[in-house]
Amino acid sequence: MASIFTRIINGEIPCYKIAEDSDNFAFLDIQPNAPGHTLCIPKREVDKLTDMDAGAYESLMRFSRKVALALEESMDCKRIGMTVIGLEVPHVHVHLIPLREMADATFQRKASLSPEAFEAIAQKIRSKLK
Repeated sequence: MASIFTRIINGEIPCYKIAEDSDNFAFLDIQPNAPGHTLCIPKREVDKLTDMDAGAYESLMRFSRKVALALEESMDCKRIGMTVIGLEVPHVHVHLIPLREMADATFQRKASLSPEAFEAIAQKIRSKLK
């Protein structure tokens, strides 16, 4: 059975898409730690980061860096935090989180945003992609 992320990539589940290339996909987390919290995923469904071959891993990290640079330009934050946890969805995903304080990185509190706010943030980030 396809993961929820594969279903997002396939367009079966809507998302606030940020970027896509031939191998990777980025979209806003709908339960964000902070506004702009973005997930970067490989299009090929792989359960764990350590299961990825070196080429796919490097591709995902390059893609994530590109998205992080756009996030940094578009969101009010001190830096972009990156983490790979992957316990909830069996599909590798990189969390890019705009950090203003350490609590933004804890996954203990969530920002509440309207669909309009999500779309405005997604558009702002997309506009900074190079």
